[in-house]
Amino acid sequence: MANGCTWDSLDAHLLRVLHVLLTEGSVSRAARRLNLSQPAVSTALKRLRDITGDPLLVRSRGGMTPTERGAELLEPIRIVLEQIERIAEGPTGFDPASTRRSFNVATPDYLNAMLLGEVVTDVHKLAPKAQIAFHSMTQNSDYPRALESGELDLVIGNWPNPPDHLRTAPLFEDRMVVMMRTGHPLASGQLSMSDWLAAEHVVPTPYSVGQRGVVDVFLARERMRRNVVAHVPYFHMAPFMLINSDLIFTAPARFAEHYTTMLPLSIVPAPVELPSMAYYLLWHDRTQHSAECRWFRERIVRAARATPVAAPLRRVA
Repeated sequence: MANGCTWDSLDAHLLRVLHVLLTEGSVSRAARRLNLSQPAVSTALKRLRDITGDPLLVRSRGGMTPTERGAELLEPIRIVLEQIERIAEGPTGFDPASTRRSFNVATPDYLNAMLLGEVVTDVHKLAPKAQIAFHSMTQNSDYPRALESGELDLVIGNWPNPPDHLRTAPLFEDRMVVMMRTGHPLASGQLSMSDWLAAEHVVPTPYSVGQRGVVDVFLARERMRRNVVAHVPYFHMAPFMLINSDLIFTAPARFAEHYTTMLPLSIVPAPVELPSMAYYLLWHDRTQHSAECRWFRERIVRAARATPVAAPLRRVA
């Protein structure tokens, strides 16, 4: 390039001057349209000629005519200027009715399925072309990486110590109850801590390495140990294991109430010392300012906080 100029010397101002020159075919008309002086436009044109190594515009009977190279550049420059304007304008408004976004959410399997149904119904009503994909969580799930990479938009969690680098929003709290078969020796009366510890427990495996549930965290802090006789990979397996055994299962009240409506099971209050289970949303900074993701987070929070807490416990002898 002449005078040591390169394409790196181009900036938005020069591109805008060139676009107006190519469309107006006149330095004076371009100057008026750009609200610049004619010498300033002429100086910009000289720089553009040095950068491109082409005259870009040449004199003609009606003013100035683009060279072949100048004419070739008109459309690419228009596109570049539009993109620059989009960057300068910042995020555009989000229209739920027209989005075709697929939202990806990882959830624990003991989350109330009715809540998820309410989320889907609400989202589909407002964003009929959108989709929601719910993903299971296992010990091998690297949800922080999935949130960072964009594989997941959200995680619904409840473990006591979520990663500090992820953003959180509270959803709701659920009390812990104890499930057992109807007619179980512990199904009547107040369940003491000693009786609960000594009973035969079925417990879920942790969802994430190093992330224990609220019950295990409580027991570790109090230096207590319950009598665990079975581990299950999925919460929804446990209720069926209780029907013909003396096993008990400690679970969130919303989860337990759902199964007592279908199976011959009873639920009793957990020992008063057990903490409640707090649910929250997790997401990464990469989606913090996304209009679509912010809208979706608001729909989940709205549905979760509108869902009534579990009904009072029903004892079945």
